[in-house]
Amino acid sequence: MTNRLSSGPLRSAAFRFALLLALVFATGTGLLLATVERQIGRYAVEATRGTLQTESIILAGEYRELGRSGLIDAMDRHRRAGDEAQFRYSLTDPTGARLFGDLPPASARAGWGTTAIAEHENGFLTQETFTQLGTTLPDGLLLVVATDNFDVNQLRTQLVRFTLFSGLAITLFALFGGYVIGRVFLRRLDRVNSAVDLIVDGNRTERLPAIGFGPEFDSLTRNLNRMLDRNAAAMEALRQVSTDIAHDLRTPLTRLHQGLERMRDSGTSDPAGVDDALDQTTGLLATFQALLRIGTVEGGVGRRRFTQVDLSELMDRIYQAYQPVAEDADHTLIADHAEGVFVEGDEALLAQMITNLIENAIVHTPGGTTITSSLQISDTTVTTEVRDTGTGIPAVERCNVFRRFYRLDASRHTEGAGLGLALVAAIAGLHGAEHDIPDAAQGLCVRIRFPRRPAA
Repeated sequence: MTNRLSSGPLRSAAFRFALLLALVFATGTGLLLATVERQIGRYAVEATRGTLQTESIILAGEYRELGRSGLIDAMDRHRRAGDEAQFRYSLTDPTGARLFGDLPPASARAGWGTTAIAEHENGFLTQETFTQLGTTLPDGLLLVVATDNFDVNQLRTQLVRFTLFSGLAITLFALFGGYVIGRVFLRRLDRVNSAVDLIVDGNRTERLPAIGFGPEFDSLTRNLNRMLDRNAAAMEALRQVSTDIAHDLRTPLTRLHQGLERMRDSGTSDPAGVDDALDQTTGLLATFQALLRIGTVEGGVGRRRFTQVDLSELMDRIYQAYQPVAEDADHTLIADHAEGVFVEGDEALLAQMITNLIENAIVHTPGGTTITSSLQISDTTVTTEVRDTGTGIPAVERCNVFRRFYRLDASRHTEGAGLGLALVAAIAGLHGAEHDIPDAAQGLCVRIRFPRRPAA
């Protein structure tokens, strides 16, 4: 029995693929977080600096117009505006003495910088970082404007938290989805394994069900079923050959055995009996060779040698080879072959098929018969026919003549084992061609139709 995938969906290929996707999502989330955090940080720095520059310019204008007292009044007014002060200030004279503001003495410096301020909030001592801009005013005054980075840091914290939770949710969703898909995938594979078990146990008609999950899996299933069909055809051909040998060769083997027994019992050498035994042995060997040939063809071995075959040239050669043979048998062989007709196939097998049809017409028709070898082409098919003006065969017998060892009563006096048309049918089937015997006004017509691919 086939080993089932009893390890569970967590070890299935679908779940491992989902886990890989989850890792990709997590990596992408981390990269996105780093990129967004960097962009927001850059934007926050630029926005903070722009705000500080604007505030410094406004206060410098107040100093130019209203002097020191006007500047101090403006800073006090700006600090008391709103619920929370946006800016903190420091105004010092040339000696470093503080004239206004609550920034620590260490912040009294020109240019950009940062300063840390300790504050009490809800009974806890916290330390915040402020960005500051120091501007030197006329008369040696130093104006420092600072603002905290709380909002920017809060935004960064929320962004990091949101991104982490989103990435975690996406990862968990991918894992859950992989688990569900893994279960579905395993159930479908279990159906495939059940079919494989039946095939292994001898059920040759069982085929693999469609897996789904995409055209590549369906294509794989179709190809495996085609392989099983081909193997089943080969096994059926072998079984049929064995059955035919058991049933249809028993009579000639019995005759040969009886003849040899008579020669042994008589105690004399009978040249005629020896010759007859040799003839029967030659016929049996030919029959075995034909059966093996049919079994090989039906098993699909010849498909490996398929090439583009010029069927027009091939049939012309066969016509030229058999025209004198037909004349010796008092027959007329006519060729009606379209030019430039190509098919995909095995040239040797196609030659064997056409040869068998012509030989069958020559052997099984009376003298004076006209035999026509025809090749025609249309948009969808390539049709080859071998027809004669002989006596034909009854309509009820047409479905049987392609069977192994089947011979009409009128043909039993001629040589052969009834395998010629069986080989024709096997070769036609190998090439995906249809074979039939259509109604004819006179005689017999055997038609082979090859599917034709339209020109690209």
